[in-house]
Amino acid sequence: MADLSNLAGLVSEPSGEIDSSVSSVSNRSLRLAEKEKRKGVADPFGLAVKYLSRVEAGTVVRGNDELERNMVRVETVALSKGLPPEVITVLLDLALSLNAGTANCTRVLKFLLPATVVPQEAIVKGVSWLCVGKMPMNAQVLFVRWVLTVFDLIDCKDDLRSIYGFIFSFVTEENLFPFICHLLYLLTMREHVHPYRVRKLLDIQAKMVKTPSVKKPHLNSLYLKCRLTTGFKNHNSTWKVALCAVQRKNKSAVLVDQSLSLDVKEKPSSRKRKLHHLAIPPLSSAFDSNSNKKVFRLQELRSFKELLENIHNIELPAQMGSLLGSALALHYLDCVQDESAFLRLNFWLGHSLQEEFLLCPVDGSSDNTSEAWRFLSTILFTQQFLQEGFSSTESFLYKFLRVWDGCLLRPQILDLLSDIPLMPSFYMHKLLFEPLKQLYFTSTVFFKCSVIECLNSMLVKWLTWHSVSASEGGLDISLNSNSTITMTLSGFMDSVMELVRFVGLLASEGLRLENCHVLLLNQTLAFYETVCDMFLKYSLPLIIMPPAGVFYPALFATDSISVDRLGYIMFRYRKNLTLAKKQEQQREQTFHISRNTYKEFNRNLQAMVNSMWNSWWCSPGSDIEIDKDLIALSKVAEPWCRFDLIHHPALFSYAIEFHQRCWPERKNVDLGSIKTGKYWNWYMEFLFNQGFDGLNNFIQTNTGHVKGSSSLNSVMSSSCSVQFK
Repeated sequence: MADLSNLAGLVSEPSGEIDSSVSSVSNRSLRLAEKEKRKGVADPFGLAVKYLSRVEAGTVVRGNDELERNMVRVETVALSKGLPPEVITVLLDLALSLNAGTANCTRVLKFLLPATVVPQEAIVKGVSWLCVGKMPMNAQVLFVRWVLTVFDLIDCKDDLRSIYGFIFSFVTEENLFPFICHLLYLLTMREHVHPYRVRKLLDIQAKMVKTPSVKKPHLNSLYLKCRLTTGFKNHNSTWKVALCAVQRKNKSAVLVDQSLSLDVKEKPSSRKRKLHHLAIPPLSSAFDSNSNKKVFRLQELRSFKELLENIHNIELPAQMGSLLGSALALHYLDCVQDESAFLRLNFWLGHSLQEEFLLCPVDGSSDNTSEAWRFLSTILFTQQFLQEGFSSTESFLYKFLRVWDGCLLRPQILDLLSDIPLMPSFYMHKLLFEPLKQLYFTSTVFFKCSVIECLNSMLVKWLTWHSVSASEGGLDISLNSNSTITMTLSGFMDSVMELVRFVGLLASEGLRLENCHVLLLNQTLAFYETVCDMFLKYSLPLIIMPPAGVFYPALFATDSISVDRLGYIMFRYRKNLTLAKKQEQQREQTFHISRNTYKEFNRNLQAMVNSMWNSWWCSPGSDIEIDKDLIALSKVAEPWCRFDLIHHPALFSYAIEFHQRCWPERKNVDLGSIKTGKYWNWYMEFLFNQGFDGLNNFIQTNTGHVKGSSSLNSVMSSSCSVQFK
């Protein structure tokens, strides 16, 4: 019995322990329940979200104080701190399902401000509600506008791009059209652009009276260059301000740009300059970092070797302007020759240039000018690297020339102007010549020199492009490597002829206004050094002689460099005309040089030979014939020989130096003695040893003079026997 009692005692002890343990667990549960109750009271926002997540269809809205009370709690937190991702999903589903009514749908969308990011699943589910067609049109518009506002905060966009076709189907809705186009602009990748979608957009665009929105025009090869637009309007400025305020308060790592970069453009109330538009954006991929798609991002390139190894896997950046800041990116752009890439880059450049220089012109301060200088210099470097100008830069220049003062950023503007591609002649007068002419005649001589230099560079590029791109036996010339527009050879010649004649007009009037300024004269002669060799050097059957307003100031110039350059130009004209005449006789070319061109050359040749070699500068019948009585009034001794190789103002100092070397003992200078006997040949050799190669070639070619000529008379007898008949 004792043993049993002991056993009973042993058994009873653990029973007491179990009872105390159960009591302890029960008390703990009560404490936790009480804690949760206090926590719920302390966290009304959590309870409000929980309540709203349980609202079902058919819930009475009017007079529902509990619904209103919870809605106010969530709205207060949203406007002050923003909403976490899971709450965004709950509230977006509540709004678009219309479980809380249409009025609360728009109300929720207006205060749906994310604190950090927006879940992609919430947007995809929202699009599915949009497809149901249950929401009224104003709610649909508000939803799409909200998506545009928070687009940069969406955590991933792959699933959103996978339902691209569903989103595209809403372009037929007139009220949704501009906003859907904007959303498609942000989502569109190269693989999304198909002819049937382009045709659909063009049909809708043709039917709409309002200014149409264009979906990703820079990825569309059918997009035609037209009036430059300023991008999509910013309909969400109030949202953006509230969103930025919330995120600044939260110090979130995910920040959104209030202007949505270049995709959204709010019409400014005042034209104040925004310098951040001129900054080259950093390289960033169009795909999300957590995307499953296998691509190699441009920002990851570190060497040209990596570029070659991954050239087929490289994806273009989200912001095409970022290509301008990377040499490797430009190498990629030049290698792949992707038409869509050039179109996108043109779109970005056109927007930036218009906004910053036409709508918000530089105010002249040092900071703004240096920023603009760097931006334009980057564009120039890119165009020189690609050896081709951008069409958006061309369009910008045509507009900017009409408001330009000729001083602001002159080197960059003129360098960009020289990159303008070939255009039909009937556009040149209105777009280029008229604004340039107004600036030219109202500016300083240094600006005039810069304009002539710019147009010379433009002509060289046109001629080089012609010689490289014109196919053998074909008369069509492509205007641009990324354009299908072509111009016939005759059209090309018309454009070149108009440009040369325009420069001849500017140079003639400029030299008259500036009293034959030596810098302007030399820039003009540099231009005609290009013109005189168009046939031989660039295979263009076009020869245009300089006007009298250029030829005679150069012939009678006081500096020897101008006279020597004129000699070289006339020498090259003779070479080109000789070859043209030979090919015409052999019938090897389709185009023929005008007979007037030969006559004009012969007239200039005769004037130059007569004045410099035959010592008779005002021969009867020439362009500079002067009445003998008028010459007599000048009382100049032997006026007919004042522009020969001895007495010419540009060569007079050399004749004096030669005289002193030959007759150092003479006190009186007799320059006529230079023409006697062997001294003439010595003088010619002395003169040409000074570096006057142009005069040397001209005289040897057109007068027959060679080294070692025994008699001056024998040389002069053949002076004009080389003229074209």
